[in-house]
Parts: sequence; structure tokens; C-alpha cells
Amino acid sequence: MSGDITFWHAYSAGGTEVKTLEKTVIPNFEKLHPGTTVKAVQVPSDQMHQKLVTGVASGSLPDVIRADIVTVPELAKLGVLTPLSEAMPDFDTYAKKMYPGPLSTNKYKGKYWGLPLDTNTKVVVYNKEALSAAGITSVPRTLDELKAAAPKMGGGKYVFAEGGSGGWNLLPFIWSNGGEMTDPEVTKATGYLNGPKSVAALQMLIDMYNAKQLPQAILGASGGVGPTDGVAKGTYASMIDGPWAFPNLKTSFPNFAPQTSPVFSGEGGSISVVGGEDIVMTQGSQNKALAAEFIRYMLSDEAQLAMAETGQLSAQSTLESKVSAMEPFYQAYLEQLKTAKARPATPQWAKIDDIFTKDAQQAFQGKMTAQQAMDDAAAKIDPLLAQG
Repeated sequence: MSGDITFWHAYSAGGTEVKTLEKTVIPNFEKLHPGTTVKAVQVPSDQMHQKLVTGVASGSLPDVIRADIVTVPELAKLGVLTPLSEAMPDFDTYAKKMYPGPLSTNKYKGKYWGLPLDTNTKVVVYNKEALSAAGITSVPRTLDELKAAAPKMGGGKYVFAEGGSGGWNLLPFIWSNGGEMTDPEVTKATGYLNGPKSVAALQMLIDMYNAKQLPQAILGASGGVGPTDGVAKGTYASMIDGPWAFPNLKTSFPNFAPQTSPVFSGEGGSISVVGGEDIVMTQGSQNKALAAEFIRYMLSDEAQLAMAETGQLSAQSTLESKVSAMEPFYQAYLEQLKTAKARPATPQWAKIDDIFTKDAQQAFQGKMTAQQAMDDAAAKIDPLLAQG
């Protein structure tokens, strides 16, 4: 097998990700397939979506893309992807290795359009000393314990801080409380997002906010103390954040030793949110066989572990023990991935999240009740979901 393919990605050029890809992973693939060339094109993450949209319009897409998980259904609907569940006879071999949450991000209209390339989720990251100073003997592990601990903090300090009110921020509370954003088929929000368990989760946070037990950061307010700095300084006792928090904290606060705990659990369990990227093949690829072979290699143990050394968590549960051995804090995230869920897989996600965020903020600001806000959001989201 020989030929040339192009691979678009948004690996960070500032760290070791691009270097490992270009100096180790791709050269190893090319050695395994003499006569092949993989042209890797680094596209900053904040520019990738626009570049993809432009590429669709101009017919100038690459063969393989490392795509943010929320963009896969959109690209599938546009007709520019080849469903891997049909293009790769061995698709199930790879699918069975994946954590369910990351794998689900590729499913749209009954087909799988890609496979998880790397993943992440969020867990509770906390400051043990800040809790102890408030007389809280252990980090809250349930939503009820979080609510009970909140009044014990005082003097401008908070037991918990959240940095926004979008789906990425609030869905873990809704899911853990037993609520949902949509039906399982992702066809309607009414009866789910505005259902009693979803509304109750939002109401709990609003009650804490009104009692001045949550900082204004939950509204995405700028100028205040961000969750990461606040936890390190002890202003906030805990936050829910991803694995990137650890290298950031180590650089800025080398003397702080952050601890981890599962996302606060409720009737639905301890359910966090899935992030990460999928690997997909374009319909316009002139060398689909080589593109598929490159995808297989990127999902091989060799490539996955090489990228895991740069901080890219593998979505393959079969590699859990090897990945967790790389960094002490990885294990908490890999454990949380076993129950983590993806945001609804829909081409309309960006619009849906915008509606949800704005209505949630209206509720926090007292301009709507939690029920009114979620009723309004569900009514606006339903027509978007109906578009498929």
C-alpha cells in the first residue's frame, strides 16, 4: 500500500503533541508502509471549525481529520464523511475497545462516522486544606453533601466553583441527578430538559448561588477569581475540571497538591461529561484504503501510548492500566470515563448549547424560574432537533 494522504489536526504546537506526532508517530507509520507520505497540517483549534466549513464549500478537505467530538454529526450531515462502520470491515474490533461515552460521539443516524482518537472528562479537583479550614472533614461526594457543605464556608470563600453555565458545565449535575437533556434518540428536549430531575439539578445550583454559596464565575463572569486559581489559593475548596488542570497548576502553583474525587453523585450516579476528538475519513479522499490504514495505526497501542505521553488520554479501556501508570492523576479520569456521557450528538449542538446557556443564565439572574428557563429552552431546542 502506497500513496499520499493529508491529515488535519489541532494538536497543540506549544507542547510535545505536534513534535511526537511529526517526529515519532507519522514516521513510524510511513516505515510500516514504504512509499507512503502523510502530510500533517496543524490547524489551531479555534480555527478548525471554520476551516472545515470552508473546506466543505470548496471541496478541499483532507483525507483524515482529527475532529472535535461535537462537530462529527455536523460533518456527517453535510455529507463529507465516510462512515467508518461501513468503510472498515474490522470497525467492531476497534469499537469494542472504547469507553461507551467517547464512542457514542460518533453515532449519527444509525451509523458510526468515526472512532475516538483521544478523550477527556472532568472530575472534582479539590483543596484539602481549604476544606479542613472550614471544618469539612472530607470532600463532598454527593449532590446532597455538596449542598450541606456549602453554608460552612464563609468570609468570601466557597466550597465549590464552576466556570460557566453551558452544557459542558451543567450537564454533569443534570445527569447525576437523574435528568437528561434529550430523549435517547436525540429527537426532542421537551419532557427531558424541562423534566423534574433536570430542573431540580439547576434549582439546586440556583439556590446555592442566591445564598452566595457559589461565585459569579458560574455566569462566565470575567474579572473575578477563576476556578483553577481559586482552588489553588484556597478561595474555592473544589471545582470540576479536566486533566489539563494538573500541568497548569503545577506550573503556576508548584507547592499546591490538588486532590481528586468523582463528580458529585445523585440519583443518576456520578456522571461526568465527555470531551476529546474523533478520527474521521472524508468522502472525498482519493485513497480511502490508505486513509483507513492510517486510522488503524493512530488507534494502535503504539500510537495511542505515544500520544498519551503528551497528555492525550486514550479512549480505549484496554489501555487503562498502561495509561494510568504514566501520571498519578490519570486514574481518576479513566475511572470517571466508565460512566461519563457525551453531549447530545446532533449537528445542531452549537445552537442548542447557546439556547441552554442563555436560559440557564436567565434563571441564575432571577429573570426566570428554573422551570420557566428549561421550558423555554426545550421549546426552542425541539425544532432544531427535528431538523436532524
